[in-house]
Amino acid sequence: MNTPIVQLLVLAGIAIFLILRLRSVLGTRDGFEKPPAPAQSQRDTAKPDFEVIEGGPDRDIIDHVPENSPAAEALAKMKRAEPSFSVSEFLSGARGAYEMILMSFDNGDISDLKGFLSDELYESFEEVIEARRQQGLTIEAEFVGVREMNLVDATFDETERLAEITVKYVGELTSVVKNSEGEVIEGSATAVKRQKDVWTYARRMGSDDPNWQLVATDE
Repeated sequence: MNTPIVQLLVLAGIAIFLILRLRSVLGTRDGFEKPPAPAQSQRDTAKPDFEVIEGGPDRDIIDHVPENSPAAEALAKMKRAEPSFSVSEFLSGARGAYEMILMSFDNGDISDLKGFLSDELYESFEEVIEARRQQGLTIEAEFVGVREMNLVDATFDETERLAEITVKYVGELTSVVKNSEGEVIEGSATAVKRQKDVWTYARRMGSDDPNWQLVATDE
């Protein structure tokens, strides 16, 4: 067989292979097709798939308190006073603060909490811990977790730029009270109990200190 004929057959085989390969990747097109739509301008292609409504509700607020409620208005004022403030981030910190403060109080050592408690509350905690010590009582507690946590109120003093946020907790823990002889007089090391607390935190918005202080506790 002549060499040119062989070359022609080889090229034809390559062409057939390429056609079959393209059909498998791109598929086939049958029948009438609409002409391609004109290319969008660069400005049009930059549009997002959704529209952001200017001045719409702030999900960071209304996910936690009712829209247009006094608490929602107070939280909005806090954000205007300090644009970096986030309600969700505050609640995440409040969850950790609850465990830290609760366990430090039960274990009788709040020396590391001075920056997280108001002066009045710090002194109140110290008095309770000292009274417990004088009676020879000790508490052995283990934190299990926060079962529920809700933001229940918020206020903002625009003149003083003072923000207060109240959070309701339902915590789970084990707690045992022992006397000076080490005898259990209350609680159980294995039974998990639920504890309800309502705590209020305060902070001056825009200040250099990022920490919120616990200023009031209730049940």
